[in-house]
Amino acid sequence: MRLFGVLSILGLLAGAAAPAQQPAKAPAAAARNYAGFDANDYPGDDQLAALRKQFAFAGYWLNNPPGASDNPWAGKREALVRAGFGFLVVFNGRLDKEILAAQKSGKPPTALAREDAAAAVAAARREGFPPATILFLDQEEGGRMLPEAAAYLLAWTEAVAGTGYKPGVYASGQPVPDEDENGKHITITTIQDIREQVAAQHLHAIAFWAFRDACPPAPGCVVDPAKLPPPGFSGTPDLAAWQYALSPHSSYVTQSCAASYNRDRNCYLPTALPTLAHFQLDLSVSNSPDPSHGR
Repeated sequence: MRLFGVLSILGLLAGAAAPAQQPAKAPAAAARNYAGFDANDYPGDDQLAALRKQFAFAGYWLNNPPGASDNPWAGKREALVRAGFGFLVVFNGRLDKEILAAQKSGKPPTALAREDAAAAVAAARREGFPPATILFLDQEEGGRMLPEAAAYLLAWTEAVAGTGYKPGVYASGQPVPDEDENGKHITITTIQDIREQVAAQHLHAIAFWAFRDACPPAPGCVVDPAKLPPPGFSGTPDLAAWQYALSPHSSYVTQSCAASYNRDRNCYLPTALPTLAHFQLDLSVSNSPDPSHGR
């Protein structure tokens, strides 16, 4: 995927007699991190076993990935399930220019969104994803959304929420310059903008898969889950997943971790997997091995 642009007391009671000591509570177990990948290209059934050694989940396109004329992931869910993968299920949404073009032709953003949501739900059912799977809308353009883009996105998530599936959005968690209503210079992320609009309009809750490859906080092209920070380290709280590495990386914000990528700015698998040495990846981390609950 590509984006244009893109952060929780102890007390002592005095008394003549001390109360009975309570059993000490065991410390809460640290949340486990799981690594996942997504790519526009399907790696091939014969490569899934090797990929599963590195990754717990995979991004899964319900329609054509950005810039593609077909969807190589169609019909591959069962192969991924057999290989042990969880999922981030994603539907490629509309760029602002596409929404505006449809609007000029007489189709409002909300109508276009409802059509696309119906297509996403139909594809999810066709691919065998169970009810309550989170379907993520790929919001490619970052920063504060334009009115027509916001209308489209929120109509899409509301339409999905009215089915047996749950709405999610893949969007930027990268702070960018903005202004508030008083003209004061602030920063905004696309996810922050969406959350504010959802709250203001009392809409259904949305799960978020955030992009932010700026390092820090991103670790760069790192696959080992033991070396990955949790999703909340991205700067955006309450995420289903954090996409921390893209191919190609955003060079102007990734200078301190550029050495972890290939010279062509893409992220590839370790050389221990020579059959996948040239398979470029985007990488994500989640607290769940199946962030979409799509198994």
